[in-house]
Amino acid sequence: MNETAKLSRPLPEPRNFSQPFWDAAKEKKFLIQYCKQSGKYQFFPRPTSIYTGGQDLEWREASGKAVLYSYTVTRRAPPPFRGQEPYIIGSITLEEGPRIMTTIVNCEIEDVQVGMKLRLVWDEVNEDYNYPVFEPDV
Repeated sequence: MNETAKLSRPLPEPRNFSQPFWDAAKEKKFLIQYCKQSGKYQFFPRPTSIYTGGQDLEWREASGKAVLYSYTVTRRAPPPFRGQEPYIIGSITLEEGPRIMTTIVNCEIEDVQVGMKLRLVWDEVNEDYNYPVFEPDV
């Protein structure tokens, strides 16, 4: 897929602990949780720290920079993504540390490489929801 993803996506079902993430994403701000006790970031949103089990978490805006750790090309997609193949799903390492799964956009399949630098862009699903996706940072 060589343009910003316009994948038909299921809408999220925000919970009390993930609502700040979705509220910020609506404004195209990428927030991730920071555990004050461990001094480490975590993603995806959770009610407790994956490092300590505690609830002493705060939201911090992420840089939007990442490196591609691994990837796969999806050629047989599950619903609701059928008909939009092929597309790239990447495991990326955010500059802040967490590794996340995301769609890689604006990149030809033959150009994707492990170790490539990436930057955040937004997949605008509707007026209420934006999903963070990543593209090559050239």
